[in-house]
Amino acid sequence: MSFDNKVVIVTGGSAGIGAAISVLFAKEGANVVIVGRNEEKLEDVAKRCLQVGKKALPMKADISKDEDVKQIIEKTIQEFGKIDVLINNAGILGKTQKVLDKNLIAVYDEVFNTNLRPVFLLTNLAAPYLVITKGNVVNISSIGGIRGAPGYAAYVSSKAAMTHFGTVAALELAEVGVRVNTVSPGPVETEIFAGRPDLSIELLKSTTAQNRISAPEEIAEVVAFIASDKAGSVTGSNYVIDCGYLVKK
Repeated sequence: MSFDNKVVIVTGGSAGIGAAISVLFAKEGANVVIVGRNEEKLEDVAKRCLQVGKKALPMKADISKDEDVKQIIEKTIQEFGKIDVLINNAGILGKTQKVLDKNLIAVYDEVFNTNLRPVFLLTNLAAPYLVITKGNVVNISSIGGIRGAPGYAAYVSSKAAMTHFGTVAALELAEVGVRVNTVSPGPVETEIFAGRPDLSIELLKSTTAQNRISAPEEIAEVVAFIASDKAGSVTGSNYVIDCGYLVKK
């Protein structure tokens, strides 16, 4: 899966799945724009990209801010002149909340402003450039968008909305040669579960048919395939990678 001289934007690229995606695309020859909030972690991922492939462009940005989102596209075009692939990966779980909790809407706003609004805006701003390159979008959703989880209403709702947005975008952009697909991981060994005893790695393993959870690199491999020319006939699809979580349930 060669991505020689392709320009790939990866949000949430400073850790976990996003970091693994960034490194793999760099290894395959892409010019990767790594977007995140932690400058030190961004630089670390950029170094890893350079070790296996091309020099990456780390870009510090808070995607919950519209102006930062606009800067991502503008700086990418200034640096590379085009966009071939957009990976909407950034996301947060948000605080645990119940429907009866007083802070429900505050958590909703925080989660949706990170998990969903930037996906709409980034896709909207990148689409004209993707039309030129006949590029594609891969949205990193979650099995939470398929099956809800008590205490995480905002998170699972944001992921369900992301998945449906991907379907609509795929329909609308197909006629101009742009593909849009979704990847819905199950439990993955990433920092998102750090400090959450209710979501320990061992507990998560027990919820899957394979009694294991995915590594970020496994998700990255699927993303790279979907974004490649080998998947040219694939659009509007949702790839579930969950070690058998859904079938066990």
